Amino acid sequence: MGSLLRALLFSTAFLAIGAVAAAADTAKPDPANWDAVLEDARGETVYFNAWGGSQNINDYIGWAGDELNERFGVTLKHVKLEDTASAVATVVAEKAAGRDGNGTVDLIWINGENFAAMKEQGLILSPGWAEKLPNWTFVDVENKPTIRTDFTVPVEGLESPWGMAKLVFFYDTARTSVEDLPQDADGLLKWAQENPGRFSYPQPPDFIGSSFLKQVLAETIADPSLLLEPVEEERFDEVTKPLFDFLDALNPVMWRSGRAYPQNYPAMKQLLADSELDIIFAFNPAEASSAIANGELPDTVRSFTFPGGTLANTHFLTIPYNASAKAGALVAANFLMSPEAQARKQDPAIWGDPTVLALDKLNEEDRARFDAIDLGVATLRPDELGPALDEPHPSWMERIETEWKRRYGVGN
Repeated sequence: MGSLLRALLFSTAFLAIGAVAAAADTAKPDPANWDAVLEDARGETVYFNAWGGSQNINDYIGWAGDELNERFGVTLKHVKLEDTASAVATVVAEKAAGRDGNGTVDLIWINGENFAAMKEQGLILSPGWAEKLPNWTFVDVENKPTIRTDFTVPVEGLESPWGMAKLVFFYDTARTSVEDLPQDADGLLKWAQENPGRFSYPQPPDFIGSSFLKQVLAETIADPSLLLEPVEEERFDEVTKPLFDFLDALNPVMWRSGRAYPQNYPAMKQLLADSELDIIFAFNPAEASSAIANGELPDTVRSFTFPGGTLANTHFLTIPYNASAKAGALVAANFLMSPEAQARKQDPAIWGDPTVLALDKLNEEDRARFDAIDLGVATLRPDELGPALDEPHPSWMERIETEWKRRYGVGN
């Protein structure tokens, strides 16, 4: 969670208005009456607040906007973010100012601590709307438990699933042998010590950088079940000591001796392309193939993962309680969950983001869309991805980011 969001969430002014937001705008479209939603949505402009740091994702959102406009008369405006917390902070600030309708944020790409903060403060369109969307019928709730539990927080229909994520690592076979690849966090530390300057991670609170901290925490903590509950401050130092011992040992052998960090994943990816790093990672099993297809990485790059497991989660879309274009946001969320949009998103040549749908729920034509996708030479098969490790409760990440900044924080 970004510092701006935390400051707003816990300021005296905000606490004074109460923890639960009651929307003054009572005109809530009912997704159970879809024809009425479609009618209300026509002519609306949806301000979609989403990370804007990847050109292929921006292009995909642009395609979705064109389709929404042509099919449903909905205009989708991509508000490009560096940090999702800034969109949440906008909604928090509008609530504090009494702006309970006609908000400036209509749809947010979200998960984890940002969703938890919005849910806790009652800042999401309610009651749960996501499971009433027409395309919900295709969602794989049976085999993807993170669709209904976001970083241990019950979703309860307050966000619609958009894509799946699994932490994977990449390396360039032209420089690194498969026999030398680490098999777990401890192995990665040993590899980094033997190859100083060839590994790094984005500076938290960047999502990918913070995910690396969570991966190491999940591997080093004595009792992983503690991560499924809110952090206990009195035990924090004891429980996280193995994590920070790991980071203390890693820091001096990282790229630039830990005195600087890549700003985000695209910057880290460029360092691999420029031969400054030899191992990087992402939260998308198809990311390496997508980057190869888009000319961002050489075709000698391949993926690997840890046999003992890596973090996995679902990312979502949500609608603020005070959104101006609620009906348009519902139409956009439903379209982005459609078999057509999901298949296009899973293509590494477009994005490579895994689908949230169950293919056995689709008709023959829609299954064929997925069957036709070339996942690419660098994409691991599902049975090669290893076990999925649970995301910690959001409170862990907030506390760990604060401690990381105190110990290692550097300027951007």
